[in-house]
Amino acid sequence: MLIGKGTAVYRIRRGLWLSLVYTFLFLTAVVMALPFFWMVTTSLKDIYQALRIPPVWIPNPAHWENYTAAWNAAPFGRYFFNSFLIAITTTIAEVITTIFAAYAFAKMNFFGKNVLFNLLLGTLMIPGQMLLVPSFILINRLGWYNTYWALIIPWTVSVFGIFLLRQFFRTIPDEFWDSARLDGCSRVRYVLQIAVPQVRPGIATVALFKFVGSWNAFLWVIIMTDKVYLRTVPVGLRYFMQQFNEDYHLLMAAATMAIVPILILFLFAQKQFIQGVARTGLR
Repeated sequence: MLIGKGTAVYRIRRGLWLSLVYTFLFLTAVVMALPFFWMVTTSLKDIYQALRIPPVWIPNPAHWENYTAAWNAAPFGRYFFNSFLIAITTTIAEVITTIFAAYAFAKMNFFGKNVLFNLLLGTLMIPGQMLLVPSFILINRLGWYNTYWALIIPWTVSVFGIFLLRQFFRTIPDEFWDSARLDGCSRVRYVLQIAVPQVRPGIATVALFKFVGSWNAFLWVIIMTDKVYLRTVPVGLRYFMQQFNEDYHLLMAAATMAIVPILILFLFAQKQFIQGVARTGLR
C-alpha cells in the first residue's frame, strides 16, 4: 500500500515521530536546565535546607537576603566593575579590528594575502596553554604585570572573529564598491556605511562570543595579576569559594549573580546571534 503525504497513515506516523522528537528535546532541555535550577533554588535556601538529604527542591521560605550577604562578604562590586570594564573594552576593540581585518582579507588584494591568512588560521591550532609562559614573560618585560593593559591589549584581536566575519564580507557583491567608488566614496566610508550594515548578524556574533569569553576569563587573569583590586568575577568566585566552602547557599547566590549579565546579554542578542551562526553554517 502506498503511503502518500495526505493519507491518514502518513499523518499518524509523522505525528508519532514528531512526538518522539519533541519528547527527546524536552528531556534534553530539562537535563541541561536542572543544574541552573538547582543553583538558583539553592541560592534562596538557608544552610540547613542546602545541606539537607533528601534534597529540598523548592526553598520554603525563600531567603533573598543570601544575595546581600554574598555581595557584602567579598568586594563583588570591584569584581563586577573589572569584568565589565575588560569585557566591554575588549569587545569594542576586537569588533573594530575584526571589521577592518576581515574586510581586507575578503575584498582587498595585496601581496601575500592568502599566505598571511593561512598563517593566521594556523594559529588556531596552537593550544592556548602553550602560550602562557612566553606571554607572561612578554607582559612582565613590558611592565604590564598587575595592570589593566595585560588584561585588555592582548585580547583586542581575534583570528576566529576575522575568519567568521570574512565569510560575511565575501557575500557582498563587488559591484557595490565599484558604484561607491564612482561616486567618490572612500574605502573607509564604504566599509562603515555600506559593508558593515550588511554584516550586522556576523558582528553581533563576534561581539557576543568576545564578551562571554572575556567575562569568563579565569586562567589568564589569575596568571597576569595577583592584586585583589584587579580580580574579575570568575577569579573572585574562586577565592570566595575557598573562604566560604561550606556555605553552599552563599556560593550559589554568588554564582547566580555572576551569570545574570551573560543571561541578559544573550536574551537581547539571541536573534542576531542565531541568525549569524545560521548564515555562517549555510555558507
